Amino acid sequence: MILASGHPVRHFATIDSTNLEARRLAEQGETGPLWLWADEQTGGGGRLGRGWVSEPGNLYATYLFPIAGGAAAAPQVSFVAALAVHDTAAALRPDLSPRIKWPNDVLIGGAKFCGVLPEVVGASPTRIAIGCGVNVAHAPAATPYPVTMLGGDLPVATVLAELDARLAQRLAAWDEGRGFATIRQAWEQRALGLGEAVTASIGSTRLTGLFRGLAVDGALILETPTGARTAIHAGEVSFESLDAMRRKQS
Repeated sequence: MILASGHPVRHFATIDSTNLEARRLAEQGETGPLWLWADEQTGGGGRLGRGWVSEPGNLYATYLFPIAGGAAAAPQVSFVAALAVHDTAAALRPDLSPRIKWPNDVLIGGAKFCGVLPEVVGASPTRIAIGCGVNVAHAPAATPYPVTMLGGDLPVATVLAELDARLAQRLAAWDEGRGFATIRQAWEQRALGLGEAVTASIGSTRLTGLFRGLAVDGALILETPTGARTAIHAGEVSFESLDAMRRKQS
């Protein structure tokens, strides 16, 4: 299968994980760009080492591609991918208003419908795998947060084709980090909770303040009640407005 962009697709009925397959291929010398698409995963993974329920009916795909520079710019890909997923949802479901929760969760009505997991899987050249799990036909049950789906009337192949086109556009704008200022601005325009109360949990440490946007490296800028600004590079963040929305819906 070849997408309109010219990117080839390797399709699997069942696989442990498309990101793991991308890593195996990179170790064998594959550079891409190409897509790995599975109907079902037996060992899908998400951010922070969490599992990702991967039953048939949703999109489970990984985009493997090389960059000319080193791995330093790779973390920025998380924001590029989140924008591409946002673009995809907005194009296929124009009646919805998706928002991006730092760093790369894309939400509809406060519920998550997609997981994004970028990883560096090879060197010389640097190769990046962007794993995307999109709830199309169904949303998993018993999750620690609200989840939703795009709608089972959408063919999974259509979602992949749209995602491929949107990701190609955003990666071109990113230009391996040279265009990250443009990406950062676009991300902030679609961000959840900008200017609102946020709590960041890093291990046993909790910081509360206002979300003031992204730093030049993609860190979340948290302004404490004293006016000091702290860059949050990793951890869990919660937004007061999102929590209130979810309480109202429950």
